[in-house]
Amino acid sequence: MPRADFYLIEQERYRAEPLRVVCVLAKRAYGAEIPTLILTRTLDEAEAIDDLLWSFDADAFIPHQIAGDDEDDVTAVLIAPPGAQVADRPLVINLREECASGQYETVKEVVTADPNEREGSRKRWAEYRRRGFEVKKYDL
Repeated sequence: MPRADFYLIEQERYRAEPLRVVCVLAKRAYGAEIPTLILTRTLDEAEAIDDLLWSFDADAFIPHQIAGDDEDDVTAVLIAPPGAQVADRPLVINLREECASGQYETVKEVVTADPNEREGSRKRWAEYRRRGFEVKKYDL
């Protein structure tokens, strides 16, 4: 059964930098050797994650890139801004306002404390359940 995990950001250390949660999730996935796709809302957000993955943990190396070249299929963590054509992967970290499409085993939804984002996450939660996903919530 596919799974959707919702990470609700409450702690001050993540409120200031919610994309740090994305990096932590990508690091865990890379450590578990799970090919990962990060779906961003904008190209600017994709570039911010790309930069942060280089610097958020001085002891970590996470092979990653923004989608768009011949290395996409062999890169452990692929960052996809809107419009990027990418293949499905077992794990998707979704930052978009709509549910992730495609075939995957797990989707991780990162949701900030913003009330508008919380409302959108409730709709995605209901949609994933309707699709037959096991849905869980984690407070950060």
